[in-house]
Amino acid sequence: MVDKFQDDVEAVGRIPAVPTILDVVCRTTGMGFAAVARVTEDRWIACSVQDSLQFGLQPGGELKVQTTICHEIRQHREPVIINHVAEDATYCGHHTPEMYGFQSYISMPILLPDGSFFGTLCAIDPKPRILNTPEVIGMFKLFAELIAFHLDANARIARSEAVLLREREVSDLREQFIAVLGHDLRNPLAAISAGVELLLKTPLNDRASRMVNVIRASAIRMSGLIDDVMDFARGRLGGGLKLDRTATEPLESVLRQVIAEMQSSFPQRTIDTVILLDKPITYDRVRIAQLLSNLLANAVAYGAPEAPIRVRAVTKKKFFELSVSNAGDAIPSATLEQLFQPFSRGVAKPNQQGLGLGLFIASEIARAHGGTLTVMSSADETRFSFRMPAT
Repeated sequence: MVDKFQDDVEAVGRIPAVPTILDVVCRTTGMGFAAVARVTEDRWIACSVQDSLQFGLQPGGELKVQTTICHEIRQHREPVIINHVAEDATYCGHHTPEMYGFQSYISMPILLPDGSFFGTLCAIDPKPRILNTPEVIGMFKLFAELIAFHLDANARIARSEAVLLREREVSDLREQFIAVLGHDLRNPLAAISAGVELLLKTPLNDRASRMVNVIRASAIRMSGLIDDVMDFARGRLGGGLKLDRTATEPLESVLRQVIAEMQSSFPQRTIDTVILLDKPITYDRVRIAQLLSNLLANAVAYGAPEAPIRVRAVTKKKFFELSVSNAGDAIPSATLEQLFQPFSRGVAKPNQQGLGLGLFIASEIARAHGGTLTVMSSADETRFSFRMPAT
């Protein structure tokens, strides 16, 4: 048997119902041999067999296709039913019954949903049998359709699994590349930053000083981009961000520091703050600061410049809630659905920077703390709300 047909034999073998189908066929009709056969232009191969006649075929066994009636069925795609070969006007002189020594025969084509011909469900016996009845024909047709359905379904599953495996491998490779790239970029960036700091301590003319400060600002921005890429890779590769929840500094002071830094960077913007925390909270200092910073940066980028940004941090019963809201245009519903996906952003603004990872990373930080990050947006207000257990 040629190896290329092994998959067909195995595909039929993976259908649990096939042995039962062949057993029912033999018990119902009295036939001694039944099989599911793969039939092509030049091959007849048994895929599954029920044989009480000691015919000698096993799964993978082969007959010369030209010696079988299945060869003709493959061409006209119609069933052949013979109660008694000796009395059948069409097949009484046919070479196949004489060669294989049978008097009764039934074979139903197995047609896959796409219309292609797979093979046959067939049975033979050396004695005459009553086969040409609506009940027997209907049973064979139903069983052939059931086998075809399972073959198609299993093939679809196998193709889907192969595609998913390839996509997963490509995704893993891509994200590993991002992680390695982000890591390896730190070394040259560290050298640039060290050189800039050294130059800032050196007497420079005004033009050189401005240029060094531009380089310093670019290095700081690049460092932030690398941090975002690394956090993205950690979130997608290793089961989420890792936390260090050993912070002893009160959460309020961390939140106020982040707000003060943002206010210093954007002095023209108003940030209204309400912080009401009545219990200690276990948290990762760096990550919570990063979450708030990302939300504030988003509010600055997309909020109405003339309206205040509002920050509210409170403890309610067993939960800590932090929200950042701003006025401005409502976020379209289609954008809302993708807002926490990596490389997603709202409507682009002039001179907008970043990779579109800020909200994704903020949501990963929320998830790592056992919490959630949600968004509500209307014509009046857009509000991002972080909620986590206050333990």
